[in-house]
This record gives sequence, C-alpha cells and structure tokens, in this order.
Amino acid sequence: MKRLYAVLALICAVNTLRAQAAGGDEEAIRAALTAQTVAWNRGDIPGFMLIYENSPETTFIGATLRKGYGPILERYKTAYTTPEQMGTLTFANLEVRMLPCSCGKVEFAVVTGNFHLERKAKGEAKKDDGTFSLVWRKGPLGWKILLDHTS
Repeated sequence: MKRLYAVLALICAVNTLRAQAAGGDEEAIRAALTAQTVAWNRGDIPGFMLIYENSPETTFIGATLRKGYGPILERYKTAYTTPEQMGTLTFANLEVRMLPCSCGKVEFAVVTGNFHLERKAKGEAKKDDGTFSLVWRKGPLGWKILLDHTS
C-alpha cells in the first residue's frame, strides 16, 4: 500500500510540474505576442517578425500563401510601407492551447485570436480587422511561430 501511495504522489508531483511548465510556456507565448505588438506599433517590421521561426518552412496563409521567413518578411514590408499604413495593432480574444506530445512534453501550441489595426492610411493591405490561428513550436530559441493563418 505504501508503494501505491508513493506512486500516486509521484504522479501528482509530475502532473503539477507539467501544469506549472505549461503555464510558463503560455506566459512566454503571451509575452512574445505583446512584444510583437510593441514592435509593430513603433513601425518595426523586423522586430515584429522576431517571433516567427527563421526557416524556409515557416508559412503565412492570408490572401495568398507565403513560405519561408524571407518571403513573409518581404510581404509585410511591401504591404505596410509607412507607419501610417501600419497604424496601431491590438490583439483580442487570445486563446492559447498547449499541445503535449505522447510523452507529456509540451513542444507545440496553437493560438487563436482577433487583430485590429487603427490606422490613417492603407497600402497594399486593406484589412483592418480579422482572425488568426498560429502554430508555435518550442525550440532552442524559445517559442516561435511556424504557421500563421490570418484572414
């Protein structure tokens, strides 16, 4: 019976640590999104892009599909050429869902929400409001976006 209690206590401790780690991961993702809006709002597209994985596999799906960090960065630079076109970005209704693998380790997350741009001018990008879903991966450089589907 003592062994059973010890095993149960160990399982509870591991689950508690996993929950705490997942909470830390969610906080890290939310902090990255906050830093992203700060970069956007100061007109810093390269700073805005820092939370995307710098990989040829990183994908953005909007009106068209862009694959690769460089093409996604160029898309933002082309669509938003002035601070007036960028305006002020806000996110709302953020939901972060951690996705543990079969071993229980959290390596992926999905974030959904809404964006709003308050701006005085429009360039190539016409939408001021929309929804997004982001697939994140936790790697050596922390949490990074692998897939951005914005509509």
